[in-house]
Amino acid sequence: MKYRRLGKTGMSVSVIGIGTWQLGGEWGKDFEQAEVDAMIDKGAELGINLIDTAECYGDHLSEELIGHAIKGRRDKWIIATKFGHKFKPNFERENLFEPAQVQKQLEDSLKALQTDYIDLYQFHSGTDEMFDMPGLWEMLQKQVKSGKIRHLGISISKKHGSLYQVEKASDAGAVAIQAVYNRVHRKPEGKIFDSCIRQNLGVLARVPLASGFLSGKYSEDSKFADTDVRSSWHDREEWRETFQEVANFKNEVPKGVSMAHWALAWCLQHPAVTCVIPGCKNVEQVESNAMAADLQAVSPVRDT
Repeated sequence: MKYRRLGKTGMSVSVIGIGTWQLGGEWGKDFEQAEVDAMIDKGAELGINLIDTAECYGDHLSEELIGHAIKGRRDKWIIATKFGHKFKPNFERENLFEPAQVQKQLEDSLKALQTDYIDLYQFHSGTDEMFDMPGLWEMLQKQVKSGKIRHLGISISKKHGSLYQVEKASDAGAVAIQAVYNRVHRKPEGKIFDSCIRQNLGVLARVPLASGFLSGKYSEDSKFADTDVRSSWHDREEWRETFQEVANFKNEVPKGVSMAHWALAWCLQHPAVTCVIPGCKNVEQVESNAMAADLQAVSPVRDT
């Protein structure tokens, strides 16, 4: 495993992390604790040290599963979670960005994770108006001073994510940005990543496999269960266009390298990116994701 410093935090994070939206039950599978334990164990064995989760991945369900899995070895992990939403069935969310609401979410996350502190607490895919909620960042800074939060971050949404939030990160006390970034979705390149570099902000690249498009496992005719969030995301025309675009990337993949490994390493080549956080449904996928850290395509410039 390779490691990079997360912005100005001083934390050394593995270039491959573990994304855990799937643990909330919205990716076509419900997880038993033993399955989560096995994936976390394998991640630790392979040198992965960052887990990214959120309050609304199954109404703190993902956090609860993680909390049990890391019990007794909390200090071995960098835990990133988020605030701003309440889980509702059928892939719905309720916005909760008022300071009192966020403070309750924080307490609920600490309880679910069975921890006294969160390493990276992230504003979760809100609008600029939500970002500017009166008293929000002041309340969060108090939680930093109390020791319940080590560092603050901003997870910008693919839909609402704006340069405004990134430019305001340092003023808000945030030290890291999370953004959708992959070979298909390159919107953060340019002004957003330039701002991250200028402010020395860490960057977590989420959805690095483009929701499976870049794994090489699916075709444009693939079907997903009603309990899989991908079944509700795209109309068929957008699916076809994306698969056609992905097909054009195949000639970029080095011989003997899987498309998934190449896609993860491709993200890590950008000098702004600290870590990619692909999801995983089993131990084998954890192992596969970790292998991408060894590809020559990974730039060594910022590795430690």
